[in-house]
Amino acid sequence: MATPHPSGLLPKDIVKPDDHTTWELAWTQGITPWDAGEVQPSLIEAIEKSGLELPPNGRALVPGCGTGYDIVYLASKLGYEAIGADIAATAIKRANELIDNFKKKTNDANLKASIIQTDFFKWEPSEAEKFDLVYDHTFFCAIPPALRNDWGKKMAQLLKPGGYLVTSVYPMLPYVETGPPYYLRPEHYIEPLSEHFNWVLDKVPEKSSLSHEGKERLVIWRRK
Repeated sequence: MATPHPSGLLPKDIVKPDDHTTWELAWTQGITPWDAGEVQPSLIEAIEKSGLELPPNGRALVPGCGTGYDIVYLASKLGYEAIGADIAATAIKRANELIDNFKKKTNDANLKASIIQTDFFKWEPSEAEKFDLVYDHTFFCAIPPALRNDWGKKMAQLLKPGGYLVTSVYPMLPYVETGPPYYLRPEHYIEPLSEHFNWVLDKVPEKSSLSHEGKERLVIWRRK
């Protein structure tokens, strides 16, 4: 479980949601309470217990991937080409270190996990680069609400027809001191996604990380 920063500072003290460059400042100062230090249990449940009809070979994306635990899991569990995207250079450095250490530990030089530095909203992957699965955890809640419909359009652009968008609806509180900036409810996703996606699963995860207990729902969408 993430611990508070010794200075007492919180992400809301330095991160400006309308200025994505401030996320790098949070990473360099170690003010990252969203970093649980492990793969999210709700993602494991989505992949291993939800009955997703995933193709045997595919591509997965984690926007706002941070340290990259979920990228390594998706690549090693599914054998997918798993890509993490983040705007913060320090997060990308740590994610690359995690991937390298995992390859050495498991002697798996062929693990298809990589990280790119990009602005999610300006990223224009080719048709061949579309994804079979996207996992959103502490990304949707970190963007200004005014960008949520743009987020939905970009998800529709990134996913192949029949592909899955797995969302961790977190943090589900009226106000969260430690951030990211905005609380969520499952219905917040309906307007951004309903045109291009079907809502296929909505449940309280069987297990959540300690910081997420009682504050999270697992909601899965399928691209029309």
